[in-house]
Amino acid sequence: MESIDNPSVPAYMGSKLLMPLADYSGLPLDQVNFVVGQVTALLLAALLRIYLHPRKVSPDTRHTICLLLGVGLSWFCYGRRAIHIVAMPFICYIVMILQGPKSAHKVVLVISLVYLSLIHLYHQFIERNFFSVDVTGPMMVVTQKVTSLAYSLHDGDVEDKEKLKPMQVQHSIRKLPSPLEYFSFVLQFQTILAGPLVLYNDYHDYIHGAALEKCQLVANQANSSKSRDVYVEPSPFKAVRNKVAGSILCAVLFVWLLPLFPIGRVKDPEFLTTKGVPAQILYLIVATSLVRLKYYHAWLLADAISNASGLGLRVPSNPKEQPSWDLISNIDVVGFETGTSLRDSVSNWNKGTSTWLRLLVYERSTKMRTLQTYILSAVWHGFHPGYYLTFLSGALFTVAARSARRCLRHHFTASVHYKQMYDWTTFLATRVLMGYVTFPFVLLELRPCIRIYSHMYWWYHLLAVAAMVILPVLMPPEPSGVKKGKAARSHEEFKLAAGLEDQDGDLILVPPPNLSPSARRRHLLRDVVLADSGKMLKLNSTALVTE
Repeated sequence: MESIDNPSVPAYMGSKLLMPLADYSGLPLDQVNFVVGQVTALLLAALLRIYLHPRKVSPDTRHTICLLLGVGLSWFCYGRRAIHIVAMPFICYIVMILQGPKSAHKVVLVISLVYLSLIHLYHQFIERNFFSVDVTGPMMVVTQKVTSLAYSLHDGDVEDKEKLKPMQVQHSIRKLPSPLEYFSFVLQFQTILAGPLVLYNDYHDYIHGAALEKCQLVANQANSSKSRDVYVEPSPFKAVRNKVAGSILCAVLFVWLLPLFPIGRVKDPEFLTTKGVPAQILYLIVATSLVRLKYYHAWLLADAISNASGLGLRVPSNPKEQPSWDLISNIDVVGFETGTSLRDSVSNWNKGTSTWLRLLVYERSTKMRTLQTYILSAVWHGFHPGYYLTFLSGALFTVAARSARRCLRHHFTASVHYKQMYDWTTFLATRVLMGYVTFPFVLLELRPCIRIYSHMYWWYHLLAVAAMVILPVLMPPEPSGVKKGKAARSHEEFKLAAGLEDQDGDLILVPPPNLSPSARRRHLLRDVVLADSGKMLKLNSTALVTE
């Protein structure tokens, strides 16, 4: 590898054990080590779930093994620079002890971001981005973990829980974890290299087997009529298989197709002079879509590692529903690629980061929270100008899309055909927007991005401004009184369509017997949330009756 023998380029600090494999494959050693490290983590995760099951060993044993494996993988991939992955959370832990939960969260946020920023600047200006896999990746994950823990401790110290949002209450922590619990949470091997983010309460439940116990409880409720308890532990095999297969497919497509549509081509003068604006936009859509395959490959594999170890099990409260392996996740590929709005797509991209930003900023801010959220995301990513161009544009487009939805959507809800037309239009607009707004994130440089936008006359930015300033004047949003009237009518229709019965503390949806099958089929519930005495029932696209 050039960086090892040539003193003019940065030295690679990771393990050189796989140098022959790197030479044979033609891939950089840092990438080979990362892939081998993740594949090794996948195998270790399966062994951990089988042989270090919560029923077989103590939580301290599971904490210790997860911690040691995480440190080992970090050292294998990054060598001496893995010290930063330990040093920063160590400093933050001392701050949490000394400061207390009332103010430590702000200090931890500043310290972790400053430390991460220094690492970003070193990689950008000293190493000049020579390595595509460097220590900034796990440092970004560690930053999310220590800050989310600090904020959850702060929420746990709030006496009046009514001041907190539901998400803050759910993840609040009353007691500072022990050093073993803390460093195991921060450095555990399943997520240290590529995420996904796991919040502390979810990790604590995983270590102690709380999710499995809840599964058993729900299964026993479903079989309450039988004399003996029946319990089959949910297997992650199907989820792991699908995610590993998806990861391999994305890697193959990335290697095969990206050379046909390199994103660097947009910087060539010929790209702007020989192609019209529609052709340029189409190329940007294709090129950025292919670049995303790299992230899909790494994130799906990381999700598979977590699931293989038993981490990420979501247990439904309804005994009739099946457990799923999506409690923590990096990416929903289908959800992102088929989103009908920028918000829908962003919420399915780097989902752990979206959760982190929501927990730290979005739900705590009272003014310009969208802009604050995007700014924190940009700083967390680093200091390349392309990041800020993408995220600041993203804030603009998010607000503009919200304005356009308020002004336009109610005109297309009168019939199914109009609604479908609206959905298809917003889907296509979102696909174009993704190519238009994300290419600076990939190019990183400012001047080529400004030159491309200027050649396109900043047309999508101007549309966004028009959606915020002109559209509300020409097509005012639906009055709030009309919205309330529609909501009341929908509620009355729902009461005619179904009833609720309280059975052993659970709310059960019961269709009325006085409707014909054809009438029942017309009553489809989409994202309906019902509240009765503090109990919640959520139904997603569920038909009351099917034939």
